[in-house]
Order: sequence, then C-alpha cells, then structure tokens
Amino acid sequence: MHQALYRKWRPQTFDEVCGQEHITSILKYETANSKFSHAYLFCGSRGTGKTTCAKILAKAVNCEAPINGSPCNKCPSCISIDAGTATDVLEMDAASNNGVDNIRDIRDEVVYSPSALKYRVYIVDEVHMLSGSAFNALLKTLEEPPAHVVFILATTELHKLPSTIISRCQRFDFRRIATQVLCDRLAHISDREGIEYDTEALRIIAKLAQGGMRDAISLLELCAGTRNKITPEIVDETVGSGGRENIEQTVKAIANLDFDAIFSTIESVVRSSRDIAVFWQELISYYRDMLVIKTTSEADRYLDLTENESERLRKTSALFTKETLLYHCRVLDETLYNMQKAGSAKRMIAEMALIKMCDTTLDTSVDALLSRISKLENAVASGSAYRVRPTLEESVTDKTEKVEKSNAPVKDIQQTDASDVSELTLKPLRGWNEMAERAAAGDGSVLGFLKIAKAFRGSDGRVYIKFPNDFAKSMVQKANLSDSIRAAVNMTAGMNIGDGELELGVVDGNENISDLDEFDI
Repeated sequence: MHQALYRKWRPQTFDEVCGQEHITSILKYETANSKFSHAYLFCGSRGTGKTTCAKILAKAVNCEAPINGSPCNKCPSCISIDAGTATDVLEMDAASNNGVDNIRDIRDEVVYSPSALKYRVYIVDEVHMLSGSAFNALLKTLEEPPAHVVFILATTELHKLPSTIISRCQRFDFRRIATQVLCDRLAHISDREGIEYDTEALRIIAKLAQGGMRDAISLLELCAGTRNKITPEIVDETVGSGGRENIEQTVKAIANLDFDAIFSTIESVVRSSRDIAVFWQELISYYRDMLVIKTTSEADRYLDLTENESERLRKTSALFTKETLLYHCRVLDETLYNMQKAGSAKRMIAEMALIKMCDTTLDTSVDALLSRISKLENAVASGSAYRVRPTLEESVTDKTEKVEKSNAPVKDIQQTDASDVSELTLKPLRGWNEMAERAAAGDGSVLGFLKIAKAFRGSDGRVYIKFPNDFAKSMVQKANLSDSIRAAVNMTAGMNIGDGELELGVVDGNENISDLDEFDI
C-alpha cells in the first residue's frame, strides 16, 4: 500500500526535525535528564512539526535506551508506539472529540498506572476546538496530574485557548520553517526517492509551502506524479501559478497603462484553466515585496528572493510612488474579497480592478486621491509642471499674425525668429536626485555618478544629462542605465520621453541655460 511521502519521511528523532532547533534542544535536555514537564503546549502554524515532536517526545520519555535525549526507535516501547499499539499513548483529535465527556474519560483514566510503559502520554491535537465545559474539566487534571502522566497539547490557534490552560503548560512556539531549510529537506527526499528536479523548482515549492514542511513535501509528491523531471514550469502548471515573471510583466503593464497586455494576461490565465484567485494572490504578494523595497533600507532581510529577483524587483518598484502602491494594494485586497463571492464573474472583476489601478481618476477614494497628489507633487518638484517655451513653428505663427496686422513683410519676420530660437536652450530639470535613485535601483556603484550629474529639458523637447567629466559619463554608460533613467524621468517628472530623446553628455561650459518659466497648472 502506498504511503504518502510526508508520512514516510516523518522525523523519528529530535535531530531529524528541521527548523525547530530552539525547541528540540530543550526537549532533548529535559528527556535526557528526566526533567520533563507534566504538560506541554505546542503552538504554531500547520505543518511545522508540532504533532511530530509530540510523538517523538512520547517515545523519548518511555524509551528503554534513549540516545542523547532522543528515542532509540529499536526497543519494544518505541516500536509499539510507532505501530500505534501502545495503549498507554493516547492521541486524540479535539476537532471531533471536543465534548466534556471525552475529557472526563481522560480524567478518570489518569489515576491508573500505565499498563506497559513508564508514562501514560495524552496527545491532544487541535486543542483549541474543545468546548468551554471541556476546558473546565481539563483544568484540575492539568494543574495536578499524577506523576506517571504527561499531557501534550497542540494547537494552530493559540488565541482561542483560555489563559488558565496556557499558564499550566510549558509552552513552545513552532516557527515557520525557512525556505532554504525546506529546499534542503526536499532535495534530500528527492535524492532518496529517485526524483529528478531543478533546484529552482524546489525553491518555488518551498516558497509556496509558506513555512510548512508537510505542505512542501505534499507539493513535491504532487509535482512528481508525472515521473518527469520537476521543473519550474511543471510546478507552475501543477499548482496553477502564473510564475513570478508573468506577475512582473503584469505589474509593468499597469505602470505603462498597457491595457492590451493586461487583458491578454487575464485571457491567458482563463484559457489555461488556472484559478484567477491564485493569480491574484501572487499579484498581492508581489506588491507586498515592492512595498518592502520602497519603505525599508534593509529589504533583503524581509524578502525571500534571489539576488537577481531582488534587482528586478527594485527596478519595477521604481515605477510607482509609495502612495500609488498603497492604493493598488487596497484595490487588490478588495478585489480578492469580491472574488470569493463572485463565482463565475471572477474574470470581469479582475479586469475591472486592473483598469481602475491604471487610471486613478476612476476612483474617488482617499487612497486614489493620495496617489494622484503624490504624482503631482513629484511633477512640481521636478519642474515638469512649468510651461515650456514656444516651438519654432508656434513662434513664427504668432509673429506672422502680428506682422499681418502691421502690414510688415512676413519673410523678414520668419528669418529673424529662426535666428532667435535656432540655438538650443536648456532648462534645469528639478527632482534629479530622486530620479537618480530610481534609475540606480539600489546600485550604489553608479548612484554616486548619477547624483553628480545635472538634468536639463531642451528647447527641442529632449532631456539632457550632463556629467562633470568623461569618466562619470562612461561609468553610467557601462551600466546600461539609459532605459532606467528614461523611465525614472517619465515617472517622477510626469513626462513621456521616448527612445532617442535622452542624451548623456559632459558639461563644456557653452550650454545656453535659461531660467524656468511660470507654472502651467
């Protein structure tokens, strides 16, 4: 009979438990020195090792030949507990045995000595499901149990337990297991089971498990069901995920107001039979990562990403202000809630939300207004809200009309005006430091060179970045930042310069730099 991998590879000693060393080290010491408590409380999210440690502890306190506080798994006591034939070890699921009568049965039994083992052990899983009267019946027994009884309570929802129960137990908080620890365990299991895999695929599985070992191993077995090599594509297809790269393209489409790309993304999700809600949760997760990048100087501490993913995330987050990200997060959260009630209308709800995220004028909420205000503030600070000088055609047309009114020769005026405006005039572009930081995307090696430069808007409509020397210019050119600089200028200054409209140069002292014109609001 087939046995699920998470059961087959369940740890049998404290040393095999992954990611909970702060707990297993204490349990090993207590059992090795016979100083264990009469009642334990194991709390934490699902799949982090609570029940596993409870079973190991039950064997350790009864083992006839323990090894450094862990069970030997060879003596009759360990074997009977593993086989589930030990009558002195009772495992109870409080979700289905939550009445006061069930606890009264335990209270009546504890007075009797163990029939075969040294200690009678009661493992109560999901203890928060007990009724109020059942908790009351358990209180006295937990406070003063017989010397031969050990209680181990496990729960995923500590806040639902009465404080009187918590105070009577030795409490251990099980942490979510780190992604790298999960990856290492998955690789170990895969090697033993003969499963071929890509390391990146295991990392995706580990991230999807969200710190739960059981979920990670179950996903591994699911992806290995085809008996083909586990690749990132297989993981995305099996789980129904769109992949981080597709999410990134969707976010860029929102920033660039690319409605065709947005509708195409939703269309591909629907056609592939993936759940739009899963795609939406990944989009929310990506926005969370961008907010971390935007709001903290030590983002890598809080992001579970590779170096390449972090670099790409920084460039994408530079396309938005913090206010816009917060507004988008609110829309995403509300949309996910609406999807849960929408049934077959999920596609329409998703498309409407993405359109709303592209155009803040469609939303009159406070978050949407703050997003619009932040863009205006950036535009004013950068000087892009100033009126540009008239073009040559506009100037000639204006003066021609004046000449016609005065009966003066038009040809002479056109020649005079052309000579007036033929020389390139540069206007300082405000907010350059912020643009430089966005363009550098956290790369300190080029940020310094960008900040010593100056940005100008030319009378020809182009943007000129002037460096104090050729070396500074060459360092920025080597980093291939032209597209990033252009995107930063467009985002911060509210401009729309395209390819070929940005020029990197060196200050030569002959530039014709003019003062800014009045506001055009």
